[in-house]
Amino acid sequence: MHTRTLIFHVAGMHCNACVLLTESEAKELPFISRARSDLSSHTIEVEGDFADRTPEAIAGALTELLSPHGYSVSTERGELPTRWSEFWLAAPIALTFIAAFIFLQKLGIVNFVNGENVSFKTAFVIGIVASLSSCMAVVGGLLLSMSATFAKEGDKVKPQLLFHAGRLLSFFVLGGVIGAVGSSFALDATATFVLGLLVALVMLILGINLLDIFHWTKRLQPSMPKSLSRHAYKVSKWNHAFTPFLVGTATFFLPCGFTQSMQIYTLSTGSFLSG
Repeated sequence: MHTRTLIFHVAGMHCNACVLLTESEAKELPFISRARSDLSSHTIEVEGDFADRTPEAIAGALTELLSPHGYSVSTERGELPTRWSEFWLAAPIALTFIAAFIFLQKLGIVNFVNGENVSFKTAFVIGIVASLSSCMAVVGGLLLSMSATFAKEGDKVKPQLLFHAGRLLSFFVLGGVIGAVGSSFALDATATFVLGLLVALVMLILGINLLDIFHWTKRLQPSMPKSLSRHAYKVSKWNHAFTPFLVGTATFFLPCGFTQSMQIYTLSTGSFLSG
């Protein structure tokens, strides 16, 4: 057995969820024993017994595996495009929404946010936005992969129900725990303001990273410890009837900026039920 280490360039990475997904999927190839992705350089380092496979052949196998998730792998570094066209499209849309929101709020029609807290309406809207963006990358990939495995055995509905039951229960209980922990801290107006500002910065950095314009901002996005996220992802590989439930529970610990911003804010609620 002759072990080698190779580094490939990955196109399509934009957040820590991409790091987790590319690493985990790459290790599904039988000739790869270890994989380590780097978001700042858009690379993946793989180690294994490649036999007589050329680097180009290995890159092709990785691309075939990762292309359903939106990634492509190559032996040569490609230019990281700055998607200014998407920025100039997103900016006026965002400004239009902000203007419409302020106008409707002045009329008293909507009141999603006030100076003291984030309402449940706001949390719901953030959840919808998250589900259509960053959550699709890692949670969507997990659910599709897991569902395909159970579908082969003729079970298409139960895994979906168990997955979402686990997800709802874990976010309810663990979100409540964070809120309860926050009750042990005496948060004055300044501390609440700082927490709110931190949430806003996390959301802003996440939005910029989703546009994939300023590559250096990817280093600023906070995330769960990588080891914890890896363990959460490994749960999906267990072959058990209750695996979908456990996977849904584990999604609380996966890297998602929207989730983390709400987890940070939850500390300020000081209440299990509000959390």
